[in-house]
Amino acid sequence: MTGGIQIAVSEKTSPMASLFEYFVKDFSHDLSIEKKWRLQNTSNGSEIEVNARVFLNFDANAKYLAFYVPELSGVIFPEAILMNSIEELLALPITDIGVSTGFGDPPNGWIEGKHLNFAGRVFFYCERDPPDDAKMRLISEAAENGVRVVFRSEAYLRRRNQLEKPKAFISHDSRDKASIAGPLAIQMQKFMCPVWYDEFSLKVGDSLRGGIEAGLKECSKCILVLTPNFLTNNGWSKREYDSIFTRELVEKQQVILPVWSDVNAPDVYEYSPILADRVAVSWSLGVEEVARRLVRALDS
Repeated sequence: MTGGIQIAVSEKTSPMASLFEYFVKDFSHDLSIEKKWRLQNTSNGSEIEVNARVFLNFDANAKYLAFYVPELSGVIFPEAILMNSIEELLALPITDIGVSTGFGDPPNGWIEGKHLNFAGRVFFYCERDPPDDAKMRLISEAAENGVRVVFRSEAYLRRRNQLEKPKAFISHDSRDKASIAGPLAIQMQKFMCPVWYDEFSLKVGDSLRGGIEAGLKECSKCILVLTPNFLTNNGWSKREYDSIFTRELVEKQQVILPVWSDVNAPDVYEYSPILADRVAVSWSLGVEEVARRLVRALDS
C-alpha cells in the first residue's frame, strides 16, 4: 500500500485524519483547479511546496481559494506571502471550465468559470499555528479589502478528529492509488463516511507500521482493493492482508469488504481461497456506485 512513500520512523502515531485530508475533502463538492508554489527559507535553503486551489461553485456563481501550508522552519508567516498571490491564483486559465445550468441554449444555459465572481473567501490550512498577532493583522487587513480569511490548523484538526472516526481502512497497492484508492477515499468522504487512507492519515515523521496498525485496529472494517498489482505484491499489501485475516480469526467476525478491479475469481482464489468466497463489488460499476454499496455495507 505505502511502498512508494518515504517516511521517517518515530514513536508518535498521528491522529486518524490529517490536516491535508481535510484540505482535500472539505470542498470536494465543488470543481477546482490547482497550482503549487515553492517557498524557500533564505537562511538555509530549505523549501516547502504549498498547494493552492481555486474552487468553483456554479450554483452560487462564485469562486473562492484555499491553501495548504506545510511547516517551514525559519519562515514565521508564509501566509502573508501567499496573500499577495491571490490575484495570480484567480487569474488561472479557467476559460475551458463551465457547466450547463439547464436546457437553455447558450449563453443562457451555460456558465463559464471565468465569469464566476470571487466570493472574498480565503482558507489557510496550516500545519503549525501562525502567531496570533500576525494572524489577526492579516485578517484585519484582508477584511478592509472585502476578503474574509479563515485559518484552520491544529485546533481545527483536534476538533474534527474528535467528531469523526474512520469506519473503514482502505488497503491497496500503491500503484492503484491515483486510479482507485484515492478517488474511492474522496467519494466515501462525500457520502459522509470517513475512512483511513494512508495519503491522508500519515504524515512525515509518523511511524509507518504504527500508523497502519492503529488504522487496522480502530476501523471496524477493511476495504480491500484487489487488483493485479495487489495480488502480485508480496510487500506491504501482503502484510496488510495477513494482518486483516488474522484479525478476522481473532475476533471471529468478517472484516473484509472486497473491491475487484481487472481480476476474476480464479485470480483471487490463487491468491487466497477464502477471499474468492466473499461477495465483492466491481470497480467497473464506477466510483460513486462502489462507494454507495460500501457505505451501505458499513451501515448495516
